[in-house]
Amino acid sequence: MANTAIIEEPVWASLPDEQLLDLRLCDLHVHIQGTPLAQSIKQLCKELAGHGLRFRPHCWLSDDWYCPDGIPGIAIPFYMSHPRLAKLELSQMLEVEGGTPDWCMRILRHEAGHAIENAYRLRRRHRRQQLFGKTTNPYPDCYLPKPYSKRFVLHLDTWYAQSHPDEDFAETFAVWLTPGSDWKERYDGWPAIKKLEYMDSLMTELVGAVPPVTAKQRMDPLHTLKKTLREHYQQKRELYGLNYPNFYDRDMRRLFSNAKEYKGQPAAASFVRRFRKEVRRKVADWTGEYQYTIDQVLKDIIEYCRERQLRLTVPEEQAKLDFTIFVTVQTMNYLHGGRHRVVL
Repeated sequence: MANTAIIEEPVWASLPDEQLLDLRLCDLHVHIQGTPLAQSIKQLCKELAGHGLRFRPHCWLSDDWYCPDGIPGIAIPFYMSHPRLAKLELSQMLEVEGGTPDWCMRILRHEAGHAIENAYRLRRRHRRQQLFGKTTNPYPDCYLPKPYSKRFVLHLDTWYAQSHPDEDFAETFAVWLTPGSDWKERYDGWPAIKKLEYMDSLMTELVGAVPPVTAKQRMDPLHTLKKTLREHYQQKRELYGLNYPNFYDRDMRRLFSNAKEYKGQPAAASFVRRFRKEVRRKVADWTGEYQYTIDQVLKDIIEYCRERQLRLTVPEEQAKLDFTIFVTVQTMNYLHGGRHRVVL
């Protein structure tokens, strides 16, 4: 009978959140090998090989998703390495970015677009700069997306290709690389097709070519990060937390009121509490903003309604739709006029 290797669960896997949060990132001792994440990376390499590309990004665990400038590799957040850490991420941030196989592959393909640019120094090419813009353009603290623009491909949320030339390139590469994307048909007639055709020509040119940049540097690998999980999430919540403009009475009172004629209507605070999770998820899907951020917005709205003793002014089903649209608009105003996440 063949021996079967038994993989022991780390001691911290059974700890409650409060104890787990006191562990340092460097003490987690997790790895990519042997995890579903490893299979996703294998799939990415298979897709690259399927196009005849010799480039393979090196991957390592860190505290977020990113591709460092000049490095042909991909940093992956530690929570992707173990279900207990993914569960903690969910409890702390209300979502697990990249937590499904499809979502993980989307992010990996995007990051591979950055990594292959670094590997072949593609940003220096004149045609690349003509089509996408220059890397030297500063990253914006926020950007105003144009949802109906056909000059950009659609891959990740919040029309991310519109945020910066480098993100435009990475998103275009990801669409080109994705099996079954049918980009020639999907983007036929769009100005974005020129970028995809250039990408196709560029990658054909790179078939069999050895990347000139092959260094395996790793920025902030997990074993070097001394901060605790608690400190990590405190910092992350501050980054994606609430720095939000005040709600205007005029906008709120289209839905809720404390006028006497609405005294018999449901309390607005209770209404928002009941549909909080559903609205949070929908608005996150529509805007791409972190659910944590939106939850803080909803928390403020609940308090606003409670203090003013507001009640519904329309039937509940109508209020549910109108309220979701209201929060979406407020969130988009926030993205346009304040801080927006830039993590990819």
